[in-house]
Amino acid sequence: MKKALFLSADNFEDTELLVPYYRLIEAGFSVDVASLNRNPIRGKHGYEVAVDKTFDEINPAEYDILVLPGGKAPAAIRSEPKVKDIARFFFQNSRPVAAICHGPQILASAGLLHGRRATCYKEVVHELQEVGAHYEDSEVVVDGLLVTSREPRDLPAFSREMIKLVLHA
Repeated sequence: MKKALFLSADNFEDTELLVPYYRLIEAGFSVDVASLNRNPIRGKHGYEVAVDKTFDEINPAEYDILVLPGGKAPAAIRSEPKVKDIARFFFQNSRPVAAICHGPQILASAGLLHGRRATCYKEVVHELQEVGAHYEDSEVVVDGLLVTSREPRDLPAFSREMIKLVLHA
């Protein structure tokens, strides 16, 4: 069975975690949510999600795709060395990465966006440009095995392209 890994923390954007989570389950994936500790994480709108593993317990080689939901969670975890190492592993090993809204902040902190095409939430645009990303204001941008989107209303396109990547990678 294929496996998906979500990295998040409290104050995630609820739909940006839950929609891809259930879409991947629907596509036959096993899904793990990792965070700073094993306590459930709570979204900005009150949804609670169980945490399967801590960041330190993750072996990224076990996963087929990395998903980085937005909200305030990416800013809370982006400086964690293990989070950056996990993201780098996916890029170095040509595995799909899907990041929405503020999710690309993790990739920026890990030094992975220089020269890449990407999109993000409007408040993060300048940051992506500062690290050398080629920002595109589109509902979804696919650059090789990287798929990015801007906000919750882009979830249909984001989910569609994420599923295409994992089923054809």
